[in-house]
Amino acid sequence: MKHFWKGAFLLLLIVVLAACGSKEASNKGMKLVDDGKFTYASSGEFNPFSVTNKDGTMSGFDIEVGEAVAKELGLEPVQHKFKFGGIVEGVKSGRFDAAVASHTITEERLEAVNFSIPYYFSGPQIYVRPDSSVETFDDLKRLEVAVAKGTTYTTEAEKATNNIKFYDSDVVALEALSKGKHDAVITDFITGKEAIGAGMNIVGKELLGRSEQAIAVAKENTELLEKINKALENLHENGTLTEISKKYIGEDITVVPE
Repeated sequence: MKHFWKGAFLLLLIVVLAACGSKEASNKGMKLVDDGKFTYASSGEFNPFSVTNKDGTMSGFDIEVGEAVAKELGLEPVQHKFKFGGIVEGVKSGRFDAAVASHTITEERLEAVNFSIPYYFSGPQIYVRPDSSVETFDDLKRLEVAVAKGTTYTTEAEKATNNIKFYDSDVVALEALSKGKHDAVITDFITGKEAIGAGMNIVGKELLGRSEQAIAVAKENTELLEKINKALENLHENGTLTEISKKYIGEDITVVPE
């Protein structure tokens, strides 16, 4: 009987070691900030995608996507809160393995980093106070428009006015608008929807198009990018992304809008 249990233990040990070896082999070639860990950045200031909790940790749609991707990669998720405007540079310089921070894919950003396949779809919208006469993008000419630093919404605002005010986060910009500052804010329509639900005195006006949000990875880290893409494909297929989306957004924003 002792020989039996000894043999069974050795067999189990071999299986475990083989599994570990297989996981290590599958992660071979990836450049990581810390071995065995998926270090990703988010702003913590973009409700409901990333918000900062009382204990300093972050939660939200982006954060759970980051954790789900890490699990698919067989890595430990490590979140880092960072100002949105500096996250892409942080990925480019190797400070973070990736950015899971609702970055829209743009030509400008593609000069600095590579992007995964989209993990959700959104779009910019104009937000004003209820008593505003603004209805469309053309109405923003020469008005004071607020946006978050480092976002694509700056480009949208610049097409309408030179009078642009910058904030560290979209939510803070919307709070300022709600309290009587500025004429309008351009931000993600989902963020605006959440702000209205939270009681802010604002309303949404013209939707300014659709955008693709993806995970940013350093250009030289092609192996990691390939594995992230595969992870996102799996998370799409098994319904995990849809589940996370409905949990935080109330609808599925992970599929291409019709």
